[in-house]
Amino acid sequence: MRKIDPFLLLIMAAVAVASVIPAQGAGAEILDTLGILGIALLFFVHGAALPRDVVIEGLIQWRLHLFIFAITFAVFPLAAMPFGVLPSAWMPADLLLGFLYLAALPSAVSSSIAFTAMAKGNVPAAICSSAASNVFGLLLTPVLLSLMTRTSVEGGFDLTKALGDVVLQLLVPFAAGQIVRPWLARVMARHERRIGQFDQAIILLIVYAAFSQSVVDGLWSRLPPASVALTAVLCLVLLTVVLSVTALIARRLGFSRRDEIAAVFCGSKKSLASGLPLAKVLFATAPGFGMIVLPIMFYNQIQILVGAVIARRYARDSAMPAAAGSK
Repeated sequence: MRKIDPFLLLIMAAVAVASVIPAQGAGAEILDTLGILGIALLFFVHGAALPRDVVIEGLIQWRLHLFIFAITFAVFPLAAMPFGVLPSAWMPADLLLGFLYLAALPSAVSSSIAFTAMAKGNVPAAICSSAASNVFGLLLTPVLLSLMTRTSVEGGFDLTKALGDVVLQLLVPFAAGQIVRPWLARVMARHERRIGQFDQAIILLIVYAAFSQSVVDGLWSRLPPASVALTAVLCLVLLTVVLSVTALIARRLGFSRRDEIAAVFCGSKKSLASGLPLAKVLFATAPGFGMIVLPIMFYNQIQILVGAVIARRYARDSAMPAAAGSK
């Protein structure tokens, strides 16, 4: 019998602690600052660790980027549309709107890249795809939501700020790492294991911060148990469908294992960091706001828990041929 992954236990512990002692007030602000710095350092480390030719290869893989965009903004919405046939007693209008909104959101950036790195996937491609998805997704999300609901969704957002955040938190640190790579390459190679541990630490920080915000927003106090249970089940179903379809199509298209990993994580992730602020703009006056954002809050936790298991499995499978070859 296979033992439970210790990292999965750590993630579950982070969820439990956040449920009992959520970060809020000044503590939440400090946590947010640490998260921003940690993500920036994560991209700096990956920039310093990745050879220049590998980065260039990631930038020019247009087929992979188009595939990931198609999963995020086409396959995902199509997978969520059938939820509309459920009886209104099971699927209230606001909850259905929440699932459609979830399906229209861009990819999560930090967790997509961190899981891709942990799984030994194509990190440069993941950086390019998830960053572009997060920026352009702010434009596509209201349009897709409008098409799915066949109603006009009014609202606005600061695209300049979103673009600036992506550049400052992701691209600038990564570029800085590339610049100093000639001096740090050997150090990065010697401490590959520590880099992997740092990836995991950032993911744990993301889990605790995200779940703390959900708890503070009233996740467990404002919603009936039936709605909570239904949302959790449907989020898991939606994630399973998207993961399966992505992996299957990626293999049929002949993508390498590293590219498949990048597609699986970038295509299946949805951004809570962009989703909640944008929801406050699009649905600011909606009386059922808590129900609307419930799917993205639940999906965020489920995608991290499931993503951790899949990433570790990919990593173990990648290590097996190397171990066999060394014998």
